[in-house]
Amino acid sequence: MTLVADLPTPAVLVDADVLERNIARMAAHARDAGVRLRPHAKTHKIPEVGRMQIAAGAAGLSLAKTGEAEVFASAGFDDLFLAYPTVGEDRGRRLLALSDRVRLAAGADSVEGAESLGRPFAAAGRRIDVLLKVDCGFHRVGVLPERAVETALSIASLPGVSLRGIFTHAGHSYLAETPGGVAAVGREEGETMTAVAGALKAEGIACDEVSVGSTPSARHAMSVAGVTECRPGNYVFHDASQVNLGTCSVEDCALTVLATVVSAPAPGRAVVDAGSKTLSSDSLRPQADGYGLLLGGEGRIERLSEEHGVVRVAPGRRLDIGQRVRILPNHACVVTNLHDRIFAVRGERIETEWRVAARGRVT
Repeated sequence: MTLVADLPTPAVLVDADVLERNIARMAAHARDAGVRLRPHAKTHKIPEVGRMQIAAGAAGLSLAKTGEAEVFASAGFDDLFLAYPTVGEDRGRRLLALSDRVRLAAGADSVEGAESLGRPFAAAGRRIDVLLKVDCGFHRVGVLPERAVETALSIASLPGVSLRGIFTHAGHSYLAETPGGVAAVGREEGETMTAVAGALKAEGIACDEVSVGSTPSARHAMSVAGVTECRPGNYVFHDASQVNLGTCSVEDCALTVLATVVSAPAPGRAVVDAGSKTLSSDSLRPQADGYGLLLGGEGRIERLSEEHGVVRVAPGRRLDIGQRVRILPNHACVVTNLHDRIFAVRGERIETEWRVAARGRVT
């Protein structure tokens, strides 16, 4: 099978030329800022893409779950950070086994969580590097900046734990309604983190890592003096939300979903064979507007069932039964995790097939 036209639908396609350009561009931003790049591989979950990021200059990879780290460690990656409040002695034991093979760190936003990871390491006479998660304004997880010093002091005193630094995620950059608003969130992200790092150092707490992350805010946050690391993920593929935020253009989006029109039951309405099990039900950011954009201006996915994508056909356009379309999804990261395989293409030719190796690794 060598042509896109030969693929059964729905299928996830990645434009290899755009992917390579996106990887190179973010690596250049990090080099220019003097910041280590540690991309979040939960976006793609594909070792081959991770190797492309490392080859372009990334220092290592970020992941969310222990199971993802196990997959990437087995694939030969040797510097991994779980950018997530990792909790539990069971996970601590799994990370202890991984630490024989990789340089490893895990996130924590509580003394209890860090302590649970540290116990298996202490029993083995070893330590796990931990980064303290700080809430820079997203209000999901992370200690408030004013509580960072007291929490860091407690974590630093735990057996089996070595506090390496702090990290954050400016997820609220996805809520900013203008590029200027995104930039402001990014600057605040960097400034909040460097202020916390300064407070920790004033109390004699080592803070070797000041890590920020979020594709929309990345370039702005990493430009703040004192930031040492950046962890964007979505930038490798981009998606309709990034376009809507002004982070990129449609031409910068590498991942699309190939689908077939299976019904055209009424004027202005068609149905494709890509529903929520293919595209996900994630909303467009920052303003909700359907579930995916048909490239070429033919319409937008207006609503979803599990196997149906109902298209609001653009005025003056027509979709015929059997016609194939490419859909730009709202959120590429979730789409990847819904599929076993992804096809890298150049033009209309399939270059290779990638297995989504860390798909479903949620523990």
